[in-house]
Amino acid sequence: MTAEHDLSENLARYRKARDLSQEQLAEAAGVGVDTVARIEQGTRTTTRPATLRKLSRALGVTVADLLGVPATRRAVDLDVTELRHAITAIDDLPGMAFAEPQEVVPLQHLTAAAHATWRAYVDGRHDELLHSLPAVLADARRLARAAEGDEKAGAHRVLSTAYRLGAGLAGRMGFDDLAWSSAERALEAARHSDSPQVETAISLRYLAWTLVRQGRVDEAEHVAVRAAEQIQPMMLDRDGTRAGVFGNLLFNAATAAVTAGRLERADDLLAEAQAAAVRARADSASEAAIFGPRVAALQLIDSTARAGDPEKALHLASTVPEARGEVPAFWEAGHRLRLAAASIQLRQDRQALRYLAEASDLAPDWVRTQPLGEAVMRRLVERAPRRLGPSFARLATHFGVVPGAS
Repeated sequence: MTAEHDLSENLARYRKARDLSQEQLAEAAGVGVDTVARIEQGTRTTTRPATLRKLSRALGVTVADLLGVPATRRAVDLDVTELRHAITAIDDLPGMAFAEPQEVVPLQHLTAAAHATWRAYVDGRHDELLHSLPAVLADARRLARAAEGDEKAGAHRVLSTAYRLGAGLAGRMGFDDLAWSSAERALEAARHSDSPQVETAISLRYLAWTLVRQGRVDEAEHVAVRAAEQIQPMMLDRDGTRAGVFGNLLFNAATAAVTAGRLERADDLLAEAQAAAVRARADSASEAAIFGPRVAALQLIDSTARAGDPEKALHLASTVPEARGEVPAFWEAGHRLRLAAASIQLRQDRQALRYLAEASDLAPDWVRTQPLGEAVMRRLVERAPRRLGPSFARLATHFGVVPGAS
């Protein structure tokens, strides 16, 4: 695509995303309406730098954005320095320790702090999480070093949870190597916890998820399946935690299999997870797992869409059971994003927009970090034949298709 075509298409896209007519943009930029029209039509092959600056200022974007010049994008516009320090600190290395044995927090208070941090994670409150998680990691490290007996094992359980949250947050922001380091440390802490089998299985789930993100799908499937075999509940086992961890591990293994093109294998893994979900009877969400009949049904739809069958995915969506218990908002929002992507593939643009709006309402902070939402919204803006109103413009801004108004 030529630079002229980039400019014409980008100008029209940003204008519609801002809910401006050609006349309104021309007036805001202080240029002639015929200038805007000719640029968008591609009949104007050169544009003065001053005109580009005026148009970019009126739209709240950069000249590079208008021209389609690739920019070096940060994984997220958040400072991860403290999180990186907390995850990678080494107590025995001078200058890198952060868990000196003073100001030791009691295990009960530490457990409550870790739970609050987990809530911030599932709600997608990343600013809050980046502020609070390093402190939880430091406090858990201190207690794990200072305590004895059962309290020491409990501190390692909380420490494993905190490292898992570090892995999840780092992965969401695109720092896959940091996510791997945190998942490894979660696994080590789990082995010293007061529930080593369960905590190890949970940590292996995060490790498998990180392997998928790194493209190491064969290893991811192997790790997840082996861990599931170790934690698999028996037929009459009513331990909801074990069932949830088992099911989540199979979700990870199925995602790896789909990514590798092993669709029948993925179907088998998800069928086993669904059987466990039926026995669980209710949906639940905890630091250990998010699992249940509705959760398993949503995971099947996600796998179907990833496998390239959007029509089947949308059909399955009409058969999903209502939640019985808790399904986190971010999980429901992710489901809507997947349905929006399936709808856009079938050129059901109005339906795709509705799903994006639902996702934004369910988990507004979380969806901003999801590339899938931005990709679908970008396609909708590009396809829009005209302005589609302020609600459409707000969603375009929310999903990052255009920068927020300054």
